[in-house]
This record gives sequence, C-alpha cells and structure tokens, in this order.
Amino acid sequence: MTPDELVTRFCAEWSDPDPAAIAEYFTEDAVYHNIPMEPVSGRDAIREFVTGFVAAFGGIEFRVHRQVGSAGGEDGSGVIMNERVDVFDINDTRVELPVVGVFEIADGKIAAWRDYFDMAPIQAAAAGN
Repeated sequence: MTPDELVTRFCAEWSDPDPAAIAEYFTEDAVYHNIPMEPVSGRDAIREFVTGFVAAFGGIEFRVHRQVGSAGGEDGSGVIMNERVDVFDINDTRVELPVVGVFEIADGKIAAWRDYFDMAPIQAAAAGN
C-alpha cells in the first residue's frame, strides 16, 4: 500500500471507528498531535485517546478535499498532507471543523500525525452555543 492509500484508508476508518484497528495504523513509537493540545506518544496511548474520543463523540466523517504527498522509497515511507473538514457531533450540535493533517509514514505505518485546526468551533459546541 502506498502512503497515499494508507492515509486514505485510515481516514475512512473514522466513520465507524474501532480504536484497536485505528491504532494498528501507527508505529509503536508514533506521535499524534492535535496542535492546539498536548501530543500523544506511543501506539497504546493513541489507542486510549481514540477510545476516549469515540466514547465521547462517536464516529467522525473526514471529508478530504485535497491530499498531496511524496513517497520516500520502496520501504513505504513518505509524507502525506490533506486538507479536510472533520464532521462530528458534540451535545447534539453538528461540528464541521476545517483541518489540515500531516502524516509521516515509515515502513508502511503512521509514525507521526499532526492536525492543525482552530479549537473555537469545538469549544462553542461543547458550551452549547
């Protein structure tokens, strides 16, 4: 699977998420960083984070508008970036969150995932606004 195919498949997993299956996309020492928050390090910690997210919000639709990247070689490494809108519900409020994601792929797994977004829409929905 190419890095592009890996990220495309990974993003699709979130519509009906299984935290264990999502965690398997990551290297053992991966780092997941939602830039407005603290990073999460390690596959087990990422699985726990995803479990908490799914318990609180359920599935999430990743509407990918653009995805670009470069493959680093035959080992399945590369960098993939996507521009997307993440759609999910908080307190019966639909949130459509613009996001830019950066995925560093090593040996066919996600070694680093950084999402850049504004927390304001999430905070407004959590506050019931």
